[in-house]
Amino acid sequence: PAIFAVRTSVRENHLSVDQMAEIGITHQTILQALRQEPCIWVAVQGDEVVGFSMADADDACVFAAFVLPACSGKGIGRRLMERAEAFLFERHASIWLHTDGSSRAAGFYERLGWQRMPDMENRDARFEKHRPPASV
Repeated sequence: PAIFAVRTSVRENHLSVDQMAEIGITHQTILQALRQEPCIWVAVQGDEVVGFSMADADDACVFAAFVLPACSGKGIGRRLMERAEAFLFERHASIWLHTDGSSRAAGFYERLGWQRMPDMENRDARFEKHRPPASV
């Protein structure tokens, strides 16, 4: 799928197709996840996929959110995250994600209201977000 081109294009948290396969992320596993429940959103400009986000409904987590480096800073990532968050908040009161705690992505998530959780091992950081109270 085109999302693999986006995923392998990033500079931070880069993984090759082979590295993704080593941790169980393949074309087949992505297609299987999509068959179980639609859980991926893609951003398209013209005929090109320029970003995507993916959520795991059972685990209440944002599994992936990536934008082509050339399209960074245009609001694409924010809109993709809004879709993933809304999907997860329909099912869970609290949601989470992991990322490199020193990456640009960590700051991006904090600007979107995600809270960094203390005491993660190595460089990874866990972020959590809670469903906003319902408006009256």
